[in-house]
Amino acid sequence: MKIAVFEKRPYEEEIIQSYKNKYNIDFSTTDEILDDKTLHLCKNADAITILGYSTLTPKLLDKIKQNGVKIISTRTIGYNHIDIKYAKQSGFKICNVSYAPNGVADFTIMLMLISIRKYKPAMWRQNVNDYTLNGLMGKEMRNMTVGVLGTGRIGSTVIKNLSGFGCKIIAFDKYQNDSIKDIAQYVEFDELLKQSDIITVHTPLTPENRGIINKYNISKMKDGVIIINTARSELANIQDLIEGIESEKIGALALDVFENEDEIYHHFLSTDIIKNKDMAYLRQFPNVVLTQHMAFFTDSASREMIVNSLNNIINLFNNNTCANRL
Repeated sequence: MKIAVFEKRPYEEEIIQSYKNKYNIDFSTTDEILDDKTLHLCKNADAITILGYSTLTPKLLDKIKQNGVKIISTRTIGYNHIDIKYAKQSGFKICNVSYAPNGVADFTIMLMLISIRKYKPAMWRQNVNDYTLNGLMGKEMRNMTVGVLGTGRIGSTVIKNLSGFGCKIIAFDKYQNDSIKDIAQYVEFDELLKQSDIITVHTPLTPENRGIINKYNISKMKDGVIIINTARSELANIQDLIEGIESEKIGALALDVFENEDEIYHHFLSTDIIKNKDMAYLRQFPNVVLTQHMAFFTDSASREMIVNSLNNIINLFNNNTCANRL
């Protein structure tokens, strides 16, 4: 079996080598995305594995198929970078991966604490030896209501972790999760918007919820609401978030994902001009925290991503099935 690995990260090399030796797999690898320039690596490959920056359009999928590829495995939970409908129609076997939700859940709560304790301006002050406290008074989690949008694996883990803080936890999901009903109260969507001091988003991206954090829904929220997004940037309308920060309707904003981040996040750009004007504008605010799409980035999760991807390929190749087939 031959597997072409795209967007290979340095820490994945040891695992790839171990699979090469254990299963006698022929690997071709590159740290570049899969596009027309790197397409030649697919030649005679049975499968490819990619990350989220390789965008598989119908045109590119046709070329991948012409090279003999039968299996597509993305080392991510999300798969909106693949035209799934067209890929299935073309006969590809497709899968994503799953990994423990703890890393993203931990990171989400860290962003909540950074936001309510005003750590960003405090850190700025320390850098110039300003140790005053004026304007840095924070809030305590136990006195707040946290609304969790989406109670799947990550959302439910956030709720379980939050339960130790003593805050009131409310949640909304079309499909309720029995495992968290003793620590969180399910409410209607509008009720969550009205009650929450903090709103954290953990829903998958679907056509129905794209832009669900928008001007209309923000208007229903409390004045000074704190919004956290470690899920997908497309779940929020960036212009409406900017307006909310400018008007002070939004008291703090923490985003691990950002609209049109692909050419910025995970790249070395210290001498470049960042052309995403919305990103450049938002990050100047003392109550806005932007992190570089790293909530998932732990040693455990990173290992699970490559291991699960390769296992999925092997299972699909040998048994025509795997746990994460799409």
